[in-house]
Amino acid sequence: MKKLNSTISFIVATVLTACMSPIAFAEEAINQANTAWILTSTALVLFMTLPGLALFYGGLVRVKNILSVLMQCFAIACLVSLLWLIAGYSLAFGEGNAWIGDFSMVFLGSVTEDAVSGGIPLSLHAMFQMTFAIITPALIVGAFAERVKFSSMLLFSGLWLFAVYIPVCHWVWSGSGWLFQKGLLDFAGGTVVHITAGVAALVAAIVVGKRNGFPTTAMPPHNMTMTVTGAGMLWVGWFGFNAGSALAADGNAAMAMLVTHISAAAGALSWMAVEWMRFRKPSALGIVTGMVAGLGTITPASGYVGPGGALLIGLSAGVVCFYMTQLVKRVWKIDDSLDVFPVHGVGGVLGTILAGVFASTELGVFSGQGFAEGINSMGEQLGVQFLGVIVTFVYTAVVTYVLLKLTGLFTAGLRVSKEDETIGLDLALHEEDGYKL
Repeated sequence: MKKLNSTISFIVATVLTACMSPIAFAEEAINQANTAWILTSTALVLFMTLPGLALFYGGLVRVKNILSVLMQCFAIACLVSLLWLIAGYSLAFGEGNAWIGDFSMVFLGSVTEDAVSGGIPLSLHAMFQMTFAIITPALIVGAFAERVKFSSMLLFSGLWLFAVYIPVCHWVWSGSGWLFQKGLLDFAGGTVVHITAGVAALVAAIVVGKRNGFPTTAMPPHNMTMTVTGAGMLWVGWFGFNAGSALAADGNAAMAMLVTHISAAAGALSWMAVEWMRFRKPSALGIVTGMVAGLGTITPASGYVGPGGALLIGLSAGVVCFYMTQLVKRVWKIDDSLDVFPVHGVGGVLGTILAGVFASTELGVFSGQGFAEGINSMGEQLGVQFLGVIVTFVYTAVVTYVLLKLTGLFTAGLRVSKEDETIGLDLALHEEDGYKL
């Protein structure tokens, strides 16, 4: 017992020392232009979740569940912010090893006002990355909307942040991460954000099960005006997401913004065209979903491709993601309520792979900035891209499944009762009436 108490005391003392003793960073001047742009980008990325994603999802569910979706997005933003403060940022971006960071920045103890990294304040980098950590678990909400307990959602989101998002983030974006070292091209989150969220959404939809009445009962969006408004906010916020990932106000950021816009427009129109041909009428839901598909698919490639490549990526995103939504719901009969996997998961896979194609400098108008350092051919780069996709996909699927089962044990089941689902989560879980909106 004495030995155990001694060990615990040593761990606590180590953590407190890390919190209270700032790490010495090399003296570096702040680039004010870069700092101003990343400050703006940080606000834009947070704007994507609140209110962008919240409104986009809120309009897509039935009116008896709208407040529950808004509540989930808001609560995740608050929860992840505090978890990122406590240890999330340190584990994601601390040097650590190839697999995970360390505890050198717990409670952001070393993130002082004078600490600078890459020409911007370290505090700004921590905040910018926090907004990415916020939106990723919030995306998963769309898969199990209208049927999961609020307590289950909170516990799962917190566990998932540490077990899935943070390790993958370290692998891909930390200088010591093993996928970073291998040369994976993921500029703004094809693997880190979209594949992890999309795959987790698919697993969650399967484990939680279908909504009562699916697929025979029609469950149309209750407010498309709200959804289109949220979609517009996502489009604008995505400029901070992708162009901000340059971490500088330079040509790379400008090109990332341009190709992001081109892909969004192409994805929207290609989805609309396919829908128009198949169902004989274009829909507002179709065009905004195609836009999100175009944005998600260009994300990993946005810092590496040119305008021509972005056009082809966006066009392919609209078509591929459209048919995936049909496959998931009509053929596989999986109730991914708001199409998170076919749009974000499939889009992330497609974009990560195509980044390895259109990064080539030999494709003329479609070319980008070249392959990763040390990689000299498209085949070699594509090998790394496929590796990143496969590892992220499998790791996320396995760990998400385990976390969902654990969450169900701790919360006496993931789902609300059939009666509560019929009443609607707004009244059943929050004693509020979405009908009065």
